[in-house]
Amino acid sequence: MASSRKRLNASLAADLRGKHLVAGLSGGVDSVVLLHWLRELAPRQGFTLSAVHVHHGLSANADDWARFCRSLCRGWGVPLVVRRVQVRRQGKGLEAAAREARRAVFSGLKADAIALAHQLDDQAETVLLNLLRGAGTRGAAAMPAAGTLGAKLLVRPLLGVSRREVLTYARAHALAWIEDESNRDDALTRNFLRLRVGPLLAQRFPRWRESLARAARHFASKELDANRALRAFLEVQGMRAPSEAKLLEMLKQFNASGSRTLVEHDGRQLRVFRGRMRLAPARKPPPFSAIDWQGETRLAIPSLDGELRFRRTQGNGIALTRIDGRKLSVRLRDAGGRLQPDARRPRRTLKNLFQEAGVPAWERERLPMLFCGSELVWVPGLGVDVSWQAAGSARAILPEWRPASA
Repeated sequence: MASSRKRLNASLAADLRGKHLVAGLSGGVDSVVLLHWLRELAPRQGFTLSAVHVHHGLSANADDWARFCRSLCRGWGVPLVVRRVQVRRQGKGLEAAAREARRAVFSGLKADAIALAHQLDDQAETVLLNLLRGAGTRGAAAMPAAGTLGAKLLVRPLLGVSRREVLTYARAHALAWIEDESNRDDALTRNFLRLRVGPLLAQRFPRWRESLARAARHFASKELDANRALRAFLEVQGMRAPSEAKLLEMLKQFNASGSRTLVEHDGRQLRVFRGRMRLAPARKPPPFSAIDWQGETRLAIPSLDGELRFRRTQGNGIALTRIDGRKLSVRLRDAGGRLQPDARRPRRTLKNLFQEAGVPAWERERLPMLFCGSELVWVPGLGVDVSWQAAGSARAILPEWRPASA
């Protein structure tokens, strides 16, 4: 682990100096090696160190593991907190439920940072597991070497260190550890990959773990690009920069649900439609009442946060001869409304036309449309119905919708 330790010493120094770091200690070899290394590092790098053991109560040996951790920390002079939890499955797998219980403990600790003992083999197995579950870029990026858990820094110092290196280090320093008997149970998904799939892969791809871990770094780099892109978008829109934790949570929601996600930030709503970010006010929109058009060239509509403009043209727009004393009114979309903006195509529902034009569903309900009685004349972004269109060089009126946010 020599080269890995040298690299990690430098990377942790700036982040942890003057901070209180809590190391997760299960009693297994990975967490024992991590605590041993951090205990040596703490005086030189200027952080205080303690440990936490999460007692899941799932094994008949769980009490023995807690006693082992207490004895180890007492001998090393490291303060230890033991937290007993109840693992509630509630539709989750056992591994996921136990992981959730641990994270709840870590979140509640009074600390500046949490250190976990995941290593390179864990990372490779996580990438493979996530890909088999159909994960996207975020899932393929697996576990970050440094991230956040609420307001706390979350670090995984051993993520570039293989399980073989960890064992070599433990034996070289005559360390003792415990073996969790559940690690031999290949009914658990991760153990199945480790015990059955891993050895098969190693026969053909001896460095498959390193390759998958390297792939995770590439995917993580793509995630970092997404972080920067979102920050740049918010800055251009004049919006306040979110904290790193909120930024990650925003990206997580967008990746999980895409166009169904609505995220509120700095008084605005952020949504994704066809790969593009869209903005809307976060406040509930005010009620809208129909407005008669009296021939104005500009018609402000504060309740829709915009303005309708009417420009005189020839052969393009609503034919003046069709209006000829009729009253046009500005209203919102009627259920089941239809329009025929192109004479070469049949009359179609507004829903189909909006989908074709790429207008997000949440914007369709707040677009001002021109009606003559019950007849739909013009729709922003779609155009004038053929029965109202000016032909040749006939005089016409061309409406234009100017939202204030445009």
